[in-house]
Amino acid sequence: MPALILPFSKVVAHLPPRGALLGLDLGTKTIGIAASDPDRRLSAGVETISRKTFSVDAARLLSLAAERKATGLVLGLPLNMDGSEGPRAQSTRAFARNLAKLTELPIALWDERLSTAAVERELIAVDASRAKRAAVIDQHAAAFILQGALDYLRLAKEKAGL
Repeated sequence: MPALILPFSKVVAHLPPRGALLGLDLGTKTIGIAASDPDRRLSAGVETISRKTFSVDAARLLSLAAERKATGLVLGLPLNMDGSEGPRAQSTRAFARNLAKLTELPIALWDERLSTAAVERELIAVDASRAKRAAVIDQHAAAFILQGALDYLRLAKEKAGL
C-alpha cells in the first residue's frame, strides 16, 4: 500500500506518538536532509545528497529513514508567496507521489516559503563563509522545515492539554 501524502496537519493523526521524523528540502541539484529526535523536539541537519536519478536518491532517503527508524517524512513544499503552486511545487508533489510508491511511511507536506532565505540570513549572521554556506544550506533548510513541523506538533499537543 503506498504511503499517505497529506498536509502536515492531516498526517499527524497517522503518526505514532513517538519516533523520529525526517525533513527533506528538495532542490533541483541537491536534497537537504534533517532528522528529529524520537520525542520530536529538535531537528538537526543530517546530510546533503547530490541528486542523481530518482531511484538512487530515493534509495538513499529510505536508507537514512531506516537507519534512524523514522516514522514519517516531512517534505518542504515550495509554494509561491501568494500561496499558489508553481512548477517547483508540482515537481515536489510528483517526487512525493513516486516516493510514496516505495514506502509506507506517511509523507507530510510542509509550507517551506522563505526557509532557505531564513537559513541564509542565520548563516550570514554567524559569519559563515560563502563556501561554508553553500555546503550546508540545504540540510539547514531541511532542519528549518522540520523544526517548523515539530513546533506545530508541540503547540497542537499543548492546545489539546497533552
